[in-house]
Amino acid sequence: MKTIEKTVYKDNLFDRVFIAIFSQKMAQAVGKKITSKGYQGFVDLSQEIMKGRNAQQQQELVSIVLKSLIPSPVLYLVRTFVPPNKWVCESNAWFATVLFEWLVGKSIIKEVEIVTENNEIRKQKSGVTIEKCRYLEDSGCVGMCINMCKLPTQKFFTESFGIPLTMTPNFEDFSCEMVFGQYPPPLETEEASTQPCLQSHCPTASNFPKPCPKIYD
Repeated sequence: MKTIEKTVYKDNLFDRVFIAIFSQKMAQAVGKKITSKGYQGFVDLSQEIMKGRNAQQQQELVSIVLKSLIPSPVLYLVRTFVPPNKWVCESNAWFATVLFEWLVGKSIIKEVEIVTENNEIRKQKSGVTIEKCRYLEDSGCVGMCINMCKLPTQKFFTESFGIPLTMTPNFEDFSCEMVFGQYPPPLETEEASTQPCLQSHCPTASNFPKPCPKIYD
């Protein structure tokens, strides 16, 4: 894997507020104090969550954090009365580009094809291309990307919100595709499930092309 030049971010007030909120929620969930501020502190907390927890436990803890950000009645109302139609999916894609830039970096909306429940193909602008994921770049960990971001985020939107979401990270250039309105496939059917550690980022990376051990452990 070729070396990717590290991106330098200049967080504004909006970014710092969201980083602080998420960091506090994560610190409460894991029962630890925030030792360093800013985005690096957020990543450090993510690494703390991984310690002593298997993949399933990591995903469940992140799910708790995500649910704590939105009142349960709101989740119920959206899940029950807001169908994942074209407008809803496109609105979520737009909000993702605005609200999550602090977390994943710059992203753009694109048109995608969705297979509906009637097996019809519908074109809609509910796709989001993350140009280079900040979280993956800073953590340098395949397992953290999958268990601390991809899987719990997909589950949160699909099950808690009732709005299907599929995320497909690219471990070559650190980009990521998000598609609102598309149900996520089982992890074992995706290329991400066999992704080796990132040689230029992970200190425990093996020279053999085997899956990152933190994906399932």
